[in-house]
Amino acid sequence: MQISPTIRVSAVAIVCTLAAAQGPLAMLTTASRIIPPSSSYRAPSTERLVYSVQWHMFNAGTATIMMQRDGRREHLSSTADSQGMASKFLRVHDTFDANIDPRTFCTQDISKHNEEGARRMERKIYFDYPHAKSRVDDKDLKTGNLKHAEFDIPSCVSDVVSGFFYARTLPLRPGYSQVFPVNDGGKTTDVKLEAESFEKIKGPSGEFQTLRVKAAPISGPMTGKAELTVWLTEDARRVPVQMKSKLGFATLLFQLREIEPPPTATPTH
Repeated sequence: MQISPTIRVSAVAIVCTLAAAQGPLAMLTTASRIIPPSSSYRAPSTERLVYSVQWHMFNAGTATIMMQRDGRREHLSSTADSQGMASKFLRVHDTFDANIDPRTFCTQDISKHNEEGARRMERKIYFDYPHAKSRVDDKDLKTGNLKHAEFDIPSCVSDVVSGFFYARTLPLRPGYSQVFPVNDGGKTTDVKLEAESFEKIKGPSGEFQTLRVKAAPISGPMTGKAELTVWLTEDARRVPVQMKSKLGFATLLFQLREIEPPPTATPTH
């Protein structure tokens, strides 16, 4: 899994981090699995998050994530676009779409479109859980070359963006930890999520009391090479108002610029 030195919203940089409903402290979950949401959980009918992205103090671009209810499914879409000086080095326009079963939070299928410099690719992924396989079709938009591959998967996986919304179904409190499987079409990666401590932060969209959460891969080639820290509002919505991604030499800072619908005031200690 690769990441551009400017802005790449996919990959482990943005996985697993959206938000979590408050609840009692849970025991460490050592087995890698997706925990189905409680019967009281209601996925958002619509939620749109827009971030400014900085790379080494430069404005690198904009990232947008939206979740919408689509019948019995939840549809997630995200975009990443480079801007300013970053575009002069490497122009990026990436889109990502996924369908999720809200009862289990298993990702059903993914569609990706990547434009990064001269690279133009499309990828479609279907998760065949009854047969424990992911079926991946890649198309090089410059050459027209097609490639098909299949990989073994567990009984349920999240993906590199829907992990945001999966995390909000968990009872995150300081000390909580869980490992869950993430798949982007290749081999499944286990990601460990840890809720660390409460912290007040200030950004473009205001000042918030937050819960700081860290996520990192613990299996696969990215082990020890990637880390994501997310600051979630200390309320029931757990809005990710800031994220910091470290991948190799690159550090990206995501700061929330817009949110629809807007959050309510967060409590202070």
